[in-house]
Amino acid sequence: MANRTVKDAHSIKGTNPQYLVEKIIRTRIYECKYWKEECFALTAELMVDKAMELKYVGGVNGGNIKPTPFICLVLKMLQIQPEKDIIVEFIRNEDFKYVRALGALYMRLTGTSLDCYKYLEPLYLDYRKIKIMDRNGEFHLKHMDEFIDDLLREERICDIILPRIQKRGILEESNQLDARVSALDEDLEDMESEEEMEDMEFQNVQSNQEKKRGHKEQDKPEKSPSPHRRHDRGHSPHRRDRDRGKKRDRDRKHERDKRPREDDDERRKSKKKRDRDRGGDDDKHRRDRHRDKDHDRSHRHRDRGHHDKDIDMDIQQANELRAKLGMAPLKP
Repeated sequence: MANRTVKDAHSIKGTNPQYLVEKIIRTRIYECKYWKEECFALTAELMVDKAMELKYVGGVNGGNIKPTPFICLVLKMLQIQPEKDIIVEFIRNEDFKYVRALGALYMRLTGTSLDCYKYLEPLYLDYRKIKIMDRNGEFHLKHMDEFIDDLLREERICDIILPRIQKRGILEESNQLDARVSALDEDLEDMESEEEMEDMEFQNVQSNQEKKRGHKEQDKPEKSPSPHRRHDRGHSPHRRDRDRGKKRDRDRKHERDKRPREDDDERRKSKKKRDRDRGGDDDKHRRDRHRDKDHDRSHRHRDRGHHDKDIDMDIQQANELRAKLGMAPLKP
């Protein structure tokens, strides 16, 4: 008797409201401890207190299909079928996010397509984080607006198959629902207007630059080609030979730079030896040159002495002749 739906409950989607949950999951919920202890004789008024104690959102988890308190309260709401006003208050509640998630899921299961879009779409502005338990019993974070979007788009939430609802576009065409206005439309329009203004400014700057460039090209005098200008310097044979010579010199220099230091030491030693040999030859040559100069000087003195002696003899002979003649002698 405790698991039966209330007598005055209305059928949902042409069936018993509890049948919206699969039989195997429903059976596991009936057998769990939370259902027997916390959900027994629970009314719509007491449902609020239990909903405020929720800590996470989830369906079943583990290999033995263990139900969570969240899905147990969902099945209890399907069983007692609270009034619509209570569910709307659950959805509009801003203090307890898991109470809102519970009311949103129940509205998605039992409400019409128009009610789902009307009451759930305003929750897109709720960006609070909620904890979700997956089938492995692990927790991960999700935002409330993501959870609402999954309710309107996905086929299964918390291991419950969601009833089908009409597309929003069909309700808009039949004038049952107004076109949805996103809170980001104004921001997007402002961004588009700013981008258009930036594009216009960029085009104006480009056009001004092109005009200035055109005026400069018109004012710039044309240069006549020089008659002495070479047509093709790259194919000149002399230039190629000169380039080869430069390249050969660079290669030789590079090879010299790459030689080891031992070669440099040997080269310095050989250079010193050549300088020393050259210095010895220079000293010998210098001594020979001095000896030749001394020899020449001595020969000059000897010749000068002989010449002086010859002059003295000539003067003496002349004086003897002048004395015989009675004339004055010559001075030496």
